Amino acid sequence: MTELKSESPRLQLLKAPTGIQGLDEITGGGLPKGRPTLICGGTGCGKTLLAMEFLVRGAIEFDEPGVFITFEESVDDLITNVSSLGFDLNDLIAQKKIFVDFIYIDPSEITETGEYNLEGLFVRLGCVIHNIGAKRVVLDTIESLFAGFSNQFILRAELRRLFGWLKDKGITAIVTGERGEKTLTRQGLEEYVSDCVLSLDHRVVAQDSTRRIRIVKYRGSTHGTNEYPFLIDDDGISILPITSLSLQHSVSNERISSGIPRLDAMLGNGEGFYRGSSILISGAAGTGKSSISAQFADAACRRGERVIYFSFEESPAQIMRNMRSIGLHLQQWVEKGLLHFSANRPTFSGLETHLTTMHKEINIFKADCVVVDPLSSLLIEGKDVEVKSMLLRLVDFLKINLITGVFTNLTSGGAALERTNVEISSLIDSWLLLRNIEFNGERNRGLYILKSRGMTHSNQIREFLLTDSGIELRDVYVGSDGVLTGSARVEQEMKETAVQLVHQQEIEYKERELENKRRVLEAKIAALSADFAIQEAESLRVIQPERVKAEKLLLSRTNMMKERSDIDEKLNPRQT
Repeated sequence: MTELKSESPRLQLLKAPTGIQGLDEITGGGLPKGRPTLICGGTGCGKTLLAMEFLVRGAIEFDEPGVFITFEESVDDLITNVSSLGFDLNDLIAQKKIFVDFIYIDPSEITETGEYNLEGLFVRLGCVIHNIGAKRVVLDTIESLFAGFSNQFILRAELRRLFGWLKDKGITAIVTGERGEKTLTRQGLEEYVSDCVLSLDHRVVAQDSTRRIRIVKYRGSTHGTNEYPFLIDDDGISILPITSLSLQHSVSNERISSGIPRLDAMLGNGEGFYRGSSILISGAAGTGKSSISAQFADAACRRGERVIYFSFEESPAQIMRNMRSIGLHLQQWVEKGLLHFSANRPTFSGLETHLTTMHKEINIFKADCVVVDPLSSLLIEGKDVEVKSMLLRLVDFLKINLITGVFTNLTSGGAALERTNVEISSLIDSWLLLRNIEFNGERNRGLYILKSRGMTHSNQIREFLLTDSGIELRDVYVGSDGVLTGSARVEQEMKETAVQLVHQQEIEYKERELENKRRVLEAKIAALSADFAIQEAESLRVIQPERVKAEKLLLSRTNMMKERSDIDEKLNPRQT
């Protein structure tokens, strides 16, 4: 029999990590090492900044010098523009870690007199690569390089030659290109000769601006295929993948208090929520959602934990002032560095900007607990799917880092109480529902636990009170008239107290009546005992002399019988 040959080991494509948050994750480790990558997109989508960050982080984090060839911006303009991302190009240039060159091409000064080629560019680029030992190269943008030439055959041939030259050099290259009308690029060829193609998009929907990135192709590697939103801020580019977050996060068995003792008592053994769980507090306006959130934050700060409070409706000063009315002094925790407020209007930026900002602030502050108040403010008409996607990623991020999250949600009038506008109830571990109870001309608050995963919990409703000394939960009256709260509950309690008082009075009357009967009986017994004693004494007085006489008579008779026996013995002696 012939031996089967073992399968040859699978070759792995080498990759150059970008160092850009999220990009290495969706590309499976970075861009193809030693191969060209095309980044295409419309104006303002972030092509140049993405390419520059790839170059800068390569030089700083991975010790890979780079060359940036620009055909549109001068070196000074480029240095100034990227400084907004916190990159000091002048320092990197001085250290010979990055070389920046501006090649100006004016189409009006170009005259086609023969075949056009890029030999001059190759010589110039090869010299710079050799001088600094470059491992990475960026060409920005490819359209400017071919501006003014109409011979498409020559252009296509030189494009192929350019990409082939970069590949032969073993340089990890990025080439940026403008989007075409029906193709990814103007020439429609770059996407075919590139080993990796990234498409950037900048769109505005409902006055909200969002940038997105998509990996169109990646030869020799698996990769994320969705559109991923990304943000450009002071720290560079941040990409927040959706599908890369898996359900593999760890959990904690530690329990933490809600700050409300009776609420803790309603949760299992009275120990509160699980650390790292997600908690939703929903209800109509004015039911006390923010108050419970603030109470939770106050309790966490008292334990020495760090809390970040994201507010979309009130300023920090307003929140702290309002919470003083229920005995919570949050300013002290702000001063001690345990509580941080982040307040912005929902319309301040798009959902992805909000999410990225929240991620960044949570990481910088190293929060143990997070409060988001309220979720419903993020909901804009036509944004249900986007909001749910954003919150899904936020909840996953908190769970992965074992951060306890408290979310409030406003229930719209007429909507089902057991439903949220943003449809995230399935993501939540514990759900507290607040409701208004109208009865007897009053509106009072009620609280009950709709669900709490992994623990037993009370199914009873509690009256929810906001007092000067904090939040109180009281038992409600449940009877034939339904649930009674407020003055109706007080009135019912007074009625029950009056009934109990009458019943108690009846018991006390019966006890006194019984005691009187006992006393009368005892008096009668005492009288009978006294009468018996008198009669006994009288009888003994009569009986005693007769008893003496009888005893004397008995003694006399005994003596006589003894004397008679002695006489008989003398007269008739016994014979032996």
